[in-house]
Amino acid sequence: MAIQINETNFEKEVINSDVPVLVDFWAPWCAPCKTLGPVMDTLHDKLKGKAKVCKVNVDENPDLANRFGIRGIPTVISFNQGKTTETIVGVSNESAYLNALNLN
Repeated sequence: MAIQINETNFEKEVINSDVPVLVDFWAPWCAPCKTLGPVMDTLHDKLKGKAKVCKVNVDENPDLANRFGIRGIPTVISFNQGKTTETIVGVSNESAYLNALNLN
């Protein structure tokens, strides 16, 4: 299961990560987010040790959503060495997320 991120652990898990990170900005009421959830969980399992897959509930963490300009969900942002490298809005396929991490 993807790592749950909030204001408290964002810096540690994402910005200071020594591996690339995918962050899924989502909400429990969002139907496309429910479709994307299992894809993120599968990627989390496949990428152990190579990358992290994290989830931010935008309802519970509006400051993080604002910080990254989230206007629609799901939005997935890839990070490498603390910097954003790609943003994917909406549901995409597994390959797109691997490409965002440069692991495909």
